[in-house]
Amino acid sequence: MLAESKVQSALKLSRRDFLTSLTGVAVAFAVPGGAIASATLPVRDRELSFYNTHTGEQLAATFWSDGKYLDDGIEAISWLLRDHRAGVAGPMDPKLLDLLYQLQTSVDQKGQFHVISGYRSPKTNEMLAKRSSAVAKRSYHMQGKAIDVRLPGFDTQQLRKAALNLKAGGVGYYSKSDFVHLDVGRVRYW
Repeated sequence: MLAESKVQSALKLSRRDFLTSLTGVAVAFAVPGGAIASATLPVRDRELSFYNTHTGEQLAATFWSDGKYLDDGIEAISWLLRDHRAGVAGPMDPKLLDLLYQLQTSVDQKGQFHVISGYRSPKTNEMLAKRSSAVAKRSYHMQGKAIDVRLPGFDTQQLRKAALNLKAGGVGYYSKSDFVHLDVGRVRYW
């Protein structure tokens, strides 16, 4: 009788375990695959690749690893994104780099961002604002919080749509010059 009681307890426990497993499987199928993958496999490194269209320089740099920003990577990126007219670099906001990484991940497109404009000195920004009404007098470029890019092999209009879907800052689309402006200011578009 005692042995039978232990067997019944084991069967109940097994049945409970079985039902719990089924619930886990059902939840796993209900959650999108990417969410499960990202929950079980955290990204250790964030890397971006750039090509500066004005200087011809190229760079692939890791700016985040194991939960923290890397000063060396951010400095290297800041130098590549410098104001090429004045030869001056300003610190690029890590949130902008996160935005670029998020955008590239969302469109699942590898390769280099082609940079039209990164950091701008106040003097360069003033000169550009005099030439074009499309240049903001208090541009986020002067704070290292904006970038103008394209992603070769990926339609710039689709890049704009993907950036808008992120709802993470300003998005401008310049079809004649074939680039997208991104910044980490308030959410807006033009």
